[in-house]
Amino acid sequence: MKLTKEQQAILDGEKGEALAKVMETLVRYGELFGATKMVKVTSEYNHLVTSFGLKALGSVYELLEKLLSEGLESKQKFTVDPRPIDKNVPANFLENIVFNKFMYSKQDYYEDQLRKFGLKDENSFTCICYMDEVGNTPKKGEVLSWAESSAVVYANSVLGAKCNRNSGVLDLMGSIAGYVPYFGLLTPEGRKATWKTEIKTTKLPEAQLLGSAIGMKVMEDVPYIVGLDKFIGTELDDKTKTYLKDFGAATASNGAVGLYHIENLTPEAKESGQDLLVKDYKTFVVDDKVLEDTYKNYPVIWKNKEAQPKLCFMGCPHFSLQQLKDWTEKIVEGLKENGNDKVLIPTVFTAAPDVIEKFKQEDDYYERLTNAGVILSYICPLMYMNNPLAKKKPVITSSNKLRTYTTARFYTDDEILEQLVKGGK
Repeated sequence: MKLTKEQQAILDGEKGEALAKVMETLVRYGELFGATKMVKVTSEYNHLVTSFGLKALGSVYELLEKLLSEGLESKQKFTVDPRPIDKNVPANFLENIVFNKFMYSKQDYYEDQLRKFGLKDENSFTCICYMDEVGNTPKKGEVLSWAESSAVVYANSVLGAKCNRNSGVLDLMGSIAGYVPYFGLLTPEGRKATWKTEIKTTKLPEAQLLGSAIGMKVMEDVPYIVGLDKFIGTELDDKTKTYLKDFGAATASNGAVGLYHIENLTPEAKESGQDLLVKDYKTFVVDDKVLEDTYKNYPVIWKNKEAQPKLCFMGCPHFSLQQLKDWTEKIVEGLKENGNDKVLIPTVFTAAPDVIEKFKQEDDYYERLTNAGVILSYICPLMYMNNPLAKKKPVITSSNKLRTYTTARFYTDDEILEQLVKGGK
């Protein structure tokens, strides 16, 4: 790898041993992927994926303490993924002990480290940092040092920023050094599409299902999607961006997609069209049968497949403001039609703290939602489910990310709504 004089000086230890080791880590990381140089991180803010004070991550806290003791901090303020616990989310006595005394016993300590490194503010815990309410929205062409997969794919695809799918702690190191290795999705070649994905469904596909089908097919490759614009239009309004948020999260978790292009919609596709396709691209056609088969093939890993749901998690990735409003309307109307006052399954909607604050100011939506029995939380559902006790609980969701990483059972939005307001399975 060819380094600039400044980068080589950092690597040689001229700015301290700790920063030299950070740079060495980034250089070695880049060399593994054939990077030829390091490039400057240019975004205003960074975003970190590791938000949880898991007791088992002792070596991480030791590393961070060493960096802090050497006077190092992030060159950018940063947001971070959601917190793992919230006292308002249903949990029994034993689960609370596991969460607070064993699993996330280092939460307060770790958050104090984050503040010292440069946490943007106390509301900065969300996986949808790019939403307007949160304020960490990169500009087109900016180079990022992110790791959260759903945020990376959104930034690359919808915003036209440039970021590889990094791992936790490397995202912070890139911001401390101010540089990331140049390879993959940072390069023009790496942003080319190797799959042409044709949407031939009879109606708008559910975002989570479409993202799942494409992600499992193309894996880490870049798809160029044709035919979706006829359903969602050619403008990136709030409704479309919300759809792409959930679609992208499913491609990234059910596969390893870090970038997709949608013809006539996403920035690079609007500029270059099908010139983004490599010459020997592969083709994947998504029709109603593909989506149906994708859904049918999801494994149900509940011990008792006929169990009645004990909890419903919605908002992974976090809900947008528009989703909170839309779901409030659907639940209130559905309960009224079925003669019920409150949801029939304990239900948690998750959203960014800043989005929740804005939602509370939107007419009487918050009051109507909570009166219907829904809990609104800033929690990360995945982190809540990531323990042996929660794994035994029959949890339902319409999030393909949560389904993939936990024992939660997937249902479509319509099926979830029916269970919440009417009951049954």
